[in-house]
Amino acid sequence: MSTTSPLPELERLAAAAALDAGFRVVELHLLSHRLPMTLQVMVQRADGSDVSLDDCAGLSAPLGEVIEASGLLTAAYVLEISSPGIGEVLRSDRDFRSFRGFPVAVLHRDAKGVEQRSEGLLLERDEDAVHLNKRGRPKRINRCDVISVNLITPSSDN
Repeated sequence: MSTTSPLPELERLAAAAALDAGFRVVELHLLSHRLPMTLQVMVQRADGSDVSLDDCAGLSAPLGEVIEASGLLTAAYVLEISSPGIGEVLRSDRDFRSFRGFPVAVLHRDAKGVEQRSEGLLLERDEDAVHLNKRGRPKRINRCDVISVNLITPSSDN
C-alpha cells in the first residue's frame, strides 16, 4: 500500500473537471477519519457569480466519474460538493462586500504579536483595516495584523 497522499492528484483532477464545467475549486479536503471517508470539494463559478444547489448537483456526476476513473480512492467515500459559506474564510473583496452585516470571527495579532480572536458583525474591509460592529461599538483591526476572517453562526452577544 502506498504511503503517498492522493490529495495533490485529487486536487488536480477536481480542478480540471470543475474548470470544464465553468467552476474553480476553492478548497478540497479528504476527511479520512469519517466512515465512509468524505471528499469535500468547494467550488466557485469561474465568472464569480453565485453557485446554486443545482450547480453543485450538476458537478457531482462528472467529478465523481473522474475520481472513480483515477482509482485514487479505493475505499468507500462520500463526495460532497458545495460553495463557500458559513464557516468559510472570506478572501476576496467580493466576499467582504457580499457578507457585510454578517457575523464574523477575525483572527489577528495584537500589538505584542499575540494571536487574538474578535467576533462581531462585518462592517467593511478597506485598504487599511477590517471594521466590525462589536456589541454596538465599532472595532478597527489593521489589515496587516489580520490572519483570517471567517463567517460564523450568529450568537446573541454580537
